[in-house]
Amino acid sequence: MTFEFKYRPRRLRKTSAVLSLLQETRLLPSDLILPIFIHEGIEVEEVDSMPGVFRWPLNRLAEQVAVWHASGLRAFALFPKISPKNKDPEGSQILNPDSLVYKASRILKETALDFVLIADLALDPYTSHGQDGIIGKDGDVDNDLTVEILAKASVLCAREGFHWVAPSDMMDGRVGVIRKVLDQESFHYTSILAYSAKFCSAYYGPFRNAIGSSVNKLRIDKSTYQLNPSNCREAKRELILDDSEGADILMIKPAEPYLDIIQWAKQQFTVPIAAYQVSGEYSRICAAGKLGWLDQDACAMESLLSIKRAGADLILTYFADRIAHSLGK
Repeated sequence: MTFEFKYRPRRLRKTSAVLSLLQETRLLPSDLILPIFIHEGIEVEEVDSMPGVFRWPLNRLAEQVAVWHASGLRAFALFPKISPKNKDPEGSQILNPDSLVYKASRILKETALDFVLIADLALDPYTSHGQDGIIGKDGDVDNDLTVEILAKASVLCAREGFHWVAPSDMMDGRVGVIRKVLDQESFHYTSILAYSAKFCSAYYGPFRNAIGSSVNKLRIDKSTYQLNPSNCREAKRELILDDSEGADILMIKPAEPYLDIIQWAKQQFTVPIAAYQVSGEYSRICAAGKLGWLDQDACAMESLLSIKRAGADLILTYFADRIAHSLGK
């Protein structure tokens, strides 16, 4: 029996050639930013909670970045794991020019490759208590003192060769202060990638393991500065404030649990929108793939496409190297 249907949408899904012609959302290596963990040792170390992700020693960093660059990646964000003996309550190593992350930036600058190097601006890799800022007398993170330290660190990052600084601390007013001090020091072209809507998420655990910021393996409470996962309007307010303070790029973190926020930001702002597919998002896909429950590569691609489809112009993801390699085939 043949029916006279007016509409047959399946006509446009008939062959792989048609599917390719009509694909609405495309993922490119240039859309991706690879987070890189670095450490003070001399060997490459796999992060046990993030299969396929490694901590890189400085003696291997330049050659590995060249490999990633050849695959099409053009942006890298550095995250240091420093020795506990170099940590203190004030996170003072963030202002030490000889600290690990600044040594790494100098090494990468010598490669003369064309890429964007991004500095994470937060104190949690450096503080003995694991919080993203300085603890005040009331036991909470002192907002203004933390902003002062981060502003100083932003100038040091710019001086040491970072192209973008990325304040990930969620302190009030920090984007405006960072922009002001960078301009005062003539770093007018150092961009600010603001973690504008960073939620107090349970998905950060593997990352904290990777940089060694967990304390006694307990989950650190950051709810007084990171966003409540229940709150949409509050997230929108933070995005509006960072835009008004001069952020060059606005970021939502985590990514897939907050596609609604990404979509709203894309519709609201004219600056680029970034999203961070965080460690827990990565590890859950890897774990299910390892158990044979899901196709890891297919799920990674689908997840990233959903993030881009929602409106992200840039995506930080630990899958970046593998996705870039597969896209280049």
